[in-house]
Amino acid sequence: MASFYVLLLLFHQLTISIFFTTCLSLNNHTLILPLKTQQASITPRTSATNKLLFSHNVSLTVSLTVGSPPQSVTMVLDTGSELSWLHCNKINPMFFNPISSSSYTPIPCSSPICTTRTRDLPVPASCDQNSKLCHVSISYADASSIEGNLAYDTFRVGSETQARTIFGCMYSGSSSNPEEDSQTTGLMGMNRGSLSFVTQMGFPKFSYCISGLDSSGVLLLGDSNMSWLTPLNYTPLVRISTPLPYFDRVAYTVQLEGIKVNGKLLNLPKSVFVPDHTGAGQTMVDSGTQFTFLLGPVYTALKKEFKQQTMSVMRTLEEPNFVFQGAMDLCYLIESTRTSLPIVPAVSLMFSGAEMSVSGQRLLYRVPGEARGRDSVYCFTFGNSDLLGVEAFIIGHHHQQNVWMEYDLAKSRIGFAEIRCDLASQRLELPV
Repeated sequence: MASFYVLLLLFHQLTISIFFTTCLSLNNHTLILPLKTQQASITPRTSATNKLLFSHNVSLTVSLTVGSPPQSVTMVLDTGSELSWLHCNKINPMFFNPISSSSYTPIPCSSPICTTRTRDLPVPASCDQNSKLCHVSISYADASSIEGNLAYDTFRVGSETQARTIFGCMYSGSSSNPEEDSQTTGLMGMNRGSLSFVTQMGFPKFSYCISGLDSSGVLLLGDSNMSWLTPLNYTPLVRISTPLPYFDRVAYTVQLEGIKVNGKLLNLPKSVFVPDHTGAGQTMVDSGTQFTFLLGPVYTALKKEFKQQTMSVMRTLEEPNFVFQGAMDLCYLIESTRTSLPIVPAVSLMFSGAEMSVSGQRLLYRVPGEARGRDSVYCFTFGNSDLLGVEAFIIGHHHQQNVWMEYDLAKSRIGFAEIRCDLASQRLELPV
């Protein structure tokens, strides 16, 4: 959701750079896009499938073309945001130049798109009195912001072309990470909102699989019903009809019901996982957030149990003032010479109808540049939402590694199953 894009800015550690090459159709139902990896109201379609290979390192991005003639852009892929936007600048070659696109059409203030369809955005659109164009402004909790005008243009993803796609053409703002901004053209919103990219393109579902070993993975737009894929466990998306101040109704919200450490259920009432009367406490699955964040009472209970179960195999970092990324305060000292991490207990997230197990290296993250003598500093990959000022549980992409993640919009559910993502790429006949 757009209001949580700050978490992408703060915790982005996943790069997915996708460069389109040729398009191969195996049959009438599947469209394959062979790719090479480099660092750095619509009628829903039920048959076409786009398969994309990616590499991850810093931020999750996709490359596509926009405009007429096509201009190459690189956009951060974020399931936690609605409005897609591009940096618009006629000078910087990395950014989108609307003047050079004959299909670019700004949206006036009088358009119903401006007056009604932007109501789900954190700040509804306004009217630029000078230009009479629909003005959008997005602010984030890290004090960064961006603003510009709504517009239409033609977006091309592989062989799929969507004319008159609505997006924000952003021309000014302040950033907490100007270096990364210089390497990306904008953001691709992928939540359930009417203005999101996946909604406008009409895909009934999309999936991805992130490898934790070789920096490869697959993003699939369209149907993922493949016979070889491990049966998915599904949990329904939570919907509410009444607007609440702290509940994002277009986020991918699921119901977290409990947490287990090495099979031991945390002694917590189920009420701590249920949103309150203001909507605070929803659980969101977000590709734009690196780690997983839990509300204070739940985080404290998990931290205590995990620390208790690991005290015999790891030494804790006893520095009360050291808090990794402002929200993760359970850290360990591990010898730099070790060839493998200590064996730690798995953490299971229990959802309505499904369970996600987080184990091994996904539970410990080496803090870059931090060492204590001959020891490296590793932190527990769950953080405290309260320290971020965020009133929600957020399931980040680090804990989605080697998990097939399916966002089924048609049936209003999310499915997942553990799988070797490098092998999934091979089965999809994509290079690894």
